[in-house]
Amino acid sequence: MKKSRILIVDDEPGIRESLSGVLEDEGFVALTAASGEQCLEMLAAEDVDAVLLDVWLPGIDGLEVLERIERWPAEAKPAVIMISGHASIESAVRATKIGAFDFLEKPLTIQKVIVSVNNALDHRRMKTELLELRSAGLRAIEIIGESIPIKALRQQISLMAPTNGRVLIYGESGTGKEIVARAIHGASPRASGPFVEVNCAAIPEEMIESELFGLRRAAHDGGDKTGKFEQADGGTLFLDEVGDMSLKTQAKVLRALDEHRFSPVGSMEPVQADVRVIASTNKQLDDEIERGNFREDLFYRLNVIPFFVPPLRERAEDIPALAGHFLAEFTTAYGRKPKELTPEALDVLSRHTWPGNVRELKNLMERIVIMHPQIRIDARHIPLPVERKPADRPAERVFSLHEVRQSAERDYILRKLDEVQGNVTRAAELLGLERSNLYKKMRALGIAPRE
Repeated sequence: MKKSRILIVDDEPGIRESLSGVLEDEGFVALTAASGEQCLEMLAAEDVDAVLLDVWLPGIDGLEVLERIERWPAEAKPAVIMISGHASIESAVRATKIGAFDFLEKPLTIQKVIVSVNNALDHRRMKTELLELRSAGLRAIEIIGESIPIKALRQQISLMAPTNGRVLIYGESGTGKEIVARAIHGASPRASGPFVEVNCAAIPEEMIESELFGLRRAAHDGGDKTGKFEQADGGTLFLDEVGDMSLKTQAKVLRALDEHRFSPVGSMEPVQADVRVIASTNKQLDDEIERGNFREDLFYRLNVIPFFVPPLRERAEDIPALAGHFLAEFTTAYGRKPKELTPEALDVLSRHTWPGNVRELKNLMERIVIMHPQIRIDARHIPLPVERKPADRPAERVFSLHEVRQSAERDYILRKLDEVQGNVTRAAELLGLERSNLYKKMRALGIAPRE
């Protein structure tokens, strides 16, 4: 087992020598430095797990060294324990705020040093494991498919993820809106921060406000509760199915987005949180606004960057890749032998209309892995109705009335914009609309002003 390496930084030779002896007796590898400059040089050249760092040093003092260490990438930072013979509350508080794990006063005792070093190493180990787990989770986020809509979606993610702009993801239930949200977070500068999800449709109305903003209550009533906004500080908050949020909660979310702060339920004291908000909906929010179910001002705050996740029936060419991916995932999870789908099985899958979208396909592949021990999965193993299509004409997709209307509106507006070379004011006149109403309609239909 590899021994942990501890760097002792102190300008007093006696302290360096005594601490080295104590640590080596405990099974650590002890390194020493007499100044802040030498400490930084050794950290750049050596693999160090923890640093015992004196506050008062010639040249660069210990707090300045600590600040420089804290600028390093998380995976490269050693745990830092500050030590001082002239400690003050102010210096201890400052060191903790900068990022020190602990602050020890001289004269040092063997027990205090060993306990603090072991705790610091455990804390660093847990942080490293968390980073690795998070990194593995982000690598696992994969938007599968090579259809034109999915290629366009991946391109949009690569362009928009590095920004802090709010995102509103449209799509039917089961299309993978959460996967898109996680992919945006994973490709953003906030990837090392938390990704916190709130399913607005699943939380009762009387609980959604405290779930989002937290709860402050007396200790005998169970103590405080941290809300999702605060949990997502430094990362991303995903408001899934935001169209199901009550108007009262919408008002408070709007205020939090505008002011970047909020008050927990039961408290007047504001809490600040640096959060990027990604929302999703399976509803047509412009219709919900007209019905009075959704605030128009909140819609404009959320709909800065609109995304559309296509239903599975509109990207049927991706079904073989998705089915193969889910089969591999579940055979590994359940310890089964790899399986393959025959051409006849894929034909059955391609004929299905998938009302439950990708989620329905995933659940079907899990059922097949559990229920069928065969290596080759044939059409008879697919528990779906075979949907026959006339051989003399291509398959027709059945569109909803709303989809037909929306598609026709979009095409007509694009034609009018093309006639006037993109001039929105003139296009509004041709369409008999107010300019502001046309802008609203364009945003709802995903038409950029210069498109």
